[in-house]
Amino acid sequence: MTALYPKQQALQLIEYSNKILVVGHGQPDGDSLGSTLALYFVLKKIGKDVTAAVVGSIAPAYRFLPSLEVLSPDFGEARDLVITMDAQDPPIKKLSYNIKNGKLNIVVTPEKGSINTDRIKFTQGRLAYDLIIVLDSSELSQLGYLYENNKDFFTENPVINIDHHPTNKYFGKVNIVDPEASSTAEILVSLIESMGPNLIEATIATYLLTGIIYDTWSFQNTNTTPKSLTVAAQLCAAGARKEEIVQNVLKAKPVSTLKLWGRILANIMEDKEYRFIWSKVSYQDLQECGAEEETQTSALMNQFLGHALGADLVLLLKEEKPQKVVGSFRTSKEGVVNVAKIAKLFGGGGHPAAAGFVIEGKPLEEVESEVIEKIRAYLKEEREKQQATSPEKTQEIQKEEPPKDNS
Repeated sequence: MTALYPKQQALQLIEYSNKILVVGHGQPDGDSLGSTLALYFVLKKIGKDVTAAVVGSIAPAYRFLPSLEVLSPDFGEARDLVITMDAQDPPIKKLSYNIKNGKLNIVVTPEKGSINTDRIKFTQGRLAYDLIIVLDSSELSQLGYLYENNKDFFTENPVINIDHHPTNKYFGKVNIVDPEASSTAEILVSLIESMGPNLIEATIATYLLTGIIYDTWSFQNTNTTPKSLTVAAQLCAAGARKEEIVQNVLKAKPVSTLKLWGRILANIMEDKEYRFIWSKVSYQDLQECGAEEETQTSALMNQFLGHALGADLVLLLKEEKPQKVVGSFRTSKEGVVNVAKIAKLFGGGGHPAAAGFVIEGKPLEEVESEVIEKIRAYLKEEREKQQATSPEKTQEIQKEEPPKDNS
């Protein structure tokens, strides 16, 4: 029997599932949000019972996207709390409950003696989903609290993993992972077309084009391919609102963001020997600029820091909250520096030209010191490797002997 390709396996799972959860990673961006919304409405169109979950806050730049209210911060339904105890030792005579001062009291009365509280278990009831579709996430831990608090749920149910990051862990029962794709949204276009005709209308096309435009930074990044341009043209033909996407996601900037950018640009440090620059922004900076929800630091990286002359590598350290630092890498020298490998040193990942990591439990200054030291050590080691493997460009000079006189 011929084995099914991942896309065929995914279509089969979707066909035989009724209640489906769609979820993206814990730092919702244009690709994650656009992909989640597009797939949610497509699945609704083909008659599925769907919940779309988003972990983390949504930046104001994406408020132009229609129907954001369908996104839930959790599983979108009530979940039973199951209390388990031995009903024989001692035998249970009666079970009742009452509510006093806003608190629920569950009263378990034994026939005699008392109940050993050490033998009581508390568990969450099973969520009634047939299928989970995880979008734009290299690993399940990127789903944040949704995964950390419900690990059993993700192991008990089939998972379709759709992603474009080369660091993907292939955690799904079905894995549609294409590192050559510009974005998860680009991958979804083909999958949605296989679900049925005429599913990609103007609103769905706008969601999907948002993902492609964000991840390619309007086709300026090195991950832009002929295919991504072709798919984008197809979405525009379907009615995607390209100008609205570019205006909101790339161009419009609140004053708080501009203030924050000023601080980041003023904090730039440079290592000329290893050709990299970095900057940092503290939690206090975020608060003083009023930019906690409007940082748009990705725009700063893509428009300014990522194109600094004389720098092969750029790093921004952002203290999202005390003791939590998010690092973002960029390089315009893909093939010379692989920032995904560097991000991996700190438990992160991403693409060769754009990657990131999160470090918790340490203040910004300590993280900065440790990260810069490790980057220098890594770049030094890479330089030494290149020098050791490159061919020697030396010329052997041979002295000519005068011809012998044999006469």
